Amino acid sequence: MFGYVRLLFDNFTLILLAVIATATLLPAQGQGAEFFNGLTVAAIALLFFMHGAKLSRQAIIAGATHWRLHLLVFGCTFVMFPLLGLAAKPLLLPLLGEKLYMGVLFLCVLPGTVQSAIAFTALAGGNVPAAVCSASASSILGIILTPLLVALLMQVDASEGSSPLSSIGAISMQLLLPFVLGHSLRPLIGRWVDKHKKQLSRLDQTSILLVVYTALSASVVEGLWHTVSPMALTLLTGVCCLLLAVVLLLTAWLGRSFGFSREDQITIVFGGSKKSMATGVPMAQVLFAGPLLGPALLPLMIFHQIQLMVCAVMAQHYARQGAGLTATD
Repeated sequence: MFGYVRLLFDNFTLILLAVIATATLLPAQGQGAEFFNGLTVAAIALLFFMHGAKLSRQAIIAGATHWRLHLLVFGCTFVMFPLLGLAAKPLLLPLLGEKLYMGVLFLCVLPGTVQSAIAFTALAGGNVPAAVCSASASSILGIILTPLLVALLMQVDASEGSSPLSSIGAISMQLLLPFVLGHSLRPLIGRWVDKHKKQLSRLDQTSILLVVYTALSASVVEGLWHTVSPMALTLLTGVCCLLLAVVLLLTAWLGRSFGFSREDQITIVFGGSKKSMATGVPMAQVLFAGPLLGPALLPLMIFHQIQLMVCAVMAQHYARQGAGLTATD
């Protein structure tokens, strides 16, 4: 019982809630907002630089040959998820309102996670090399595909005046360029990065918290909590739960239907059902502005915590199931 409670209230979740409360009560304004905006840009660049430096080419080679699995995971991430979001529009638009629905649709076009997808796959006894390759490729492709899907499906623009292509160019410069630079320098800094993975993982969380504070501060100043009621938050949480349940069922069914092994099915479930907060929060900062930014982040923050809790329980179940199968053989 304590373990499940701990899933609900891990350290990062508690700090995230504290940051949300701080942004609500003490939002950054004026020169303070300008300072945090500049700091956020630098933190995002450093975050993606380190993501590039962490990516091992050996891991890419080891998993890249499993193209059927990768195509299915990418299809779930960048096709199935967006289609579910679009199909639910007649229900979600009147239920949540336009801004929160746009946030749900933004959630649906994001790339998958890297660290947690690999960790859950390993715990469950899945195909870890394939998970490393699939998750890393999803993160890279998402830098281009997510802004493109936002431009095609959502018809919103970050700067309220520039073209969709300029938004794609801006996010590529802010995210893809540091990523490529980091990966190109891996021969020089890769050993140090691998040695300090635990410490560097805190960079992800710190960057997320910083962007959340900066983004929510701007939205609070714009009147976020006057437009998003407690009832709307409750309904949004239910929508995120339902969306995750549908995707988990579909990824599990697709893995079985295409005849993948048990290990590959596990990889497909965890790789195809998760959405990245580490990538999504900086992207929202680039793609959205003004009153749209806060509602764009809320579905992602809620979905992220739910997916961690549910997938942790599922990974433990898969592990026990695998141990039972081994004992039976």
